[in-house]
Order: sequence, then C-alpha cells, then structure tokens
Amino acid sequence: MTDSTSPQLRRSLGFWALVFYGVGDILGAGIYALVGKVAGVAGSASWAAFTVALLVAGLTALTYAELGGRFPRSAGESFFTEQAFGRPGLALLVGWVVLCSGVLSLATVSVAFGGYMSGLVPGLPSSVTVVGILLLLAAINFRGMRESSTTNIIATMVELTGLLIVIIVGALFLAKEPQASVSETIAAGSEVSWDRIARGAALSFFAFIGFEDMVNVAEEVKDPERNMPRAILIALCVTGFVYLLVVIVATSVVPAAVLEESEAPLLAVVQHSTDAVPDRLFSLIALFAVANTGLLNFIMGSRLIYGMSRQGLLPSAFGHVHPKRRTPHIAIVTVLAVALLLALSGTLTYLAGTASLLLLMVFFTINVSLAVIKRRDRERVRTFCAPRIVPIVGALTCLLLMPFVPRGSLLTAVIILALGTGLVGLRGRRSGA
Repeated sequence: MTDSTSPQLRRSLGFWALVFYGVGDILGAGIYALVGKVAGVAGSASWAAFTVALLVAGLTALTYAELGGRFPRSAGESFFTEQAFGRPGLALLVGWVVLCSGVLSLATVSVAFGGYMSGLVPGLPSSVTVVGILLLLAAINFRGMRESSTTNIIATMVELTGLLIVIIVGALFLAKEPQASVSETIAAGSEVSWDRIARGAALSFFAFIGFEDMVNVAEEVKDPERNMPRAILIALCVTGFVYLLVVIVATSVVPAAVLEESEAPLLAVVQHSTDAVPDRLFSLIALFAVANTGLLNFIMGSRLIYGMSRQGLLPSAFGHVHPKRRTPHIAIVTVLAVALLLALSGTLTYLAGTASLLLLMVFFTINVSLAVIKRRDRERVRTFCAPRIVPIVGALTCLLLMPFVPRGSLLTAVIILALGTGLVGLRGRRSGA
C-alpha cells in the first residue's frame, strides 16, 4: 500500500473530456483494422456480427455504468470484485486479466498501426513502426493526464472524421451504382449461418472494447459519481451507431474477400468509392485513430497497475507517482516493456482474439459482481441504477460468446489465467508468512 502522503492523481477530466476519452478509446483500431477480418468470417452478415457484439457490450456497459458511479476508483474491476465477494485473491486475478487484456489491446493496435503506416511509407519494417509508436505513446502518457486528454480529443475528432468519410463516400458510391445495394447486403446476411455470425461477433467484440477503461481513470475525473455512468453510456451509443453504418457501407461497397485480405480495409473502401480522397490523407487519418486507441489503452493499463498497487494487490513500487508530472511512471514503463514483447511476436487476429476472450471473462465476473451487490445491498443508490435483470443477462451473453473466439486465443487465455492464479498463490503465501 502506498503512503497516503505521497503525490496523488490530479482530477482534471470533466464530463465531456470523459466522453471523448470513451469515444476515442472505443473508436479506432477495432473498426479501422478488424472490419476486414470480421468480413472474412461473417461475410455479408458482418453487420449482424457487429450488432450481436454491440448488444453484449451494451448490457455490460449498463453494469459498468452503475458500478462506476457506486465505486469511482482506479483498478475498478478488481475493486468491484472485492466489494462483491470480499476475496482479495479473486480481485487480484480479475485485475491481472484486465491488465493483460489491456496490454494485449495496446499490442494489437501497434500492429494495426504498422498496416496503415505501410500505405504512407512502403517498405518500412513493422518492428520499427511498433517500437516507435509505443515509445511515443509512453512519452505522452508520462507527460500527464491533461496532455493525454488534449491529445485524445484532437485524435478522436480526426478518427471520427475518417469514419464519416468512409460512410459518406461509400453512400455516394452506392447511390450511383445500382449493382451495389445495402438492402441486398442485409438480405444476404440473413442467409449466413449462426456459427459464422457468432464467430464474427466474438472477433468484432474487440471493436467495442474501451468503455470499461473509463472506470480506471475515475480518480482523475471530476464528480465521478455523476459523470461516469452518463459518459459510459453516451460513448457506447455514439460508437455503436457509427460502427454499424461503417460496416454496412464497407461490406456493400467492397467484397468480403477483398476486405479480408487488405491490411487497411477502410482505405480499400475509400479507394473503391472515390478518387477525391488521397490515399495518404486517409492513411494518416487511420494512423491517428489507431494511435489514439493505443494511447488510451496505455493510460488504462498504467492506471490499473497503479490502482492495484494502492489496494495492496501489487508491490508498492507500482503505485509511485512522479512528483512533478503526477503520473504513475513505474507502471508506465512496465506496460511499455510488456506491450513491446507482445507486439513484436503476435499477429493482429491472434492478439485481438485473445484480448476479446479475456475481457469476456472479466465482463462475466463483473456482471456477476453487480448481481451479488444488488442482492446484498437493497437500498436505493443515488447514482445510475441498472435493472436487476441486466447483470444476469449480461453474464449469460458473455458466456455464450466465449466459445467462438479464435482457437489459438483459448490456449493463451488459459496460460494467462494460470499465471494469474500463481500470482494469487504467491501473494497469499507472502501475506500469510
């Protein structure tokens, strides 16, 4: 546990800055990089796969909205779990899985960054790109939350502009090309098997990851009890609507097989739709989007390590805050090192699938935690309160989606759980000594 007299995090995020944080975290790498991979699995039913993923994410977002208002703390998931079950070991395991999913997400977006960078600088080694972007994100994170928030707001506007370009140029193309039809795409999607839709949903679920990160910056949010629930729900609604438009347009304009093979699928949609948008310009926009997602994943991972340290779940060194920058500098360096290792050794589909599976496990646990808390504490809370059925249905939908993640991700998730269990056992022996 860190000393109460040590420097604390600064509350610098207002409501709209928090909304931008959430939108910026959810938008970005998932849709810019994975729409092609999802199209390769679900084909013309990609819109259905994204809809299923949105519904699963939406139920869990309602759970996070209530818990984020009840308990505005960094390391939110581990704190929620401990509040529900009173078991520090389980809280540590949940925090460990969230941390691993966040670092995997960071590694995923750094790999995706390389795909779009190749459109700007052909022949540039991906390893150079990965190392460069991760070092840059670490530097921004270290500078402070105010600087990170400003960077996020600018990048979020840029990435949203990129998605609007895809929607607009794609819609104009469809309007003048009778052989390409949105209605035909939707109709064809209804003929795709549930297995393909579910596998597409499990992969596209990665695109909705991000709203859960918001609770991990709660100690840097102004009036978090009021602002956190509203910001989570608004962020997911905005991004879900934009995603569905992008996916429907993309799969109507470009064949699924072409999207699957492209390293920059949304660039392929723009290229197919118009000559008015320069390739380099759109690649630059995509780079902003992917890098912004990486920045926010970086912030989440470092704040989670900081919060778990303050709870006594990790060594106190991880809870140190830089006296001048007021940022958790040791936690930042730790996340950087692990993300570099993963990004330089994994593929996009593998990294994204593993991150999705880990978060589905976490979401299941958090939904169950809220159900337990609601049953035990029946007094009416002053913050946002989700219907009692929400966490139950949310937990079930997470369970149903887990078997459909890529097979290679299952083994990695088991290894991560085993390592986390070992960490819990080691901590238990030390505390009992």
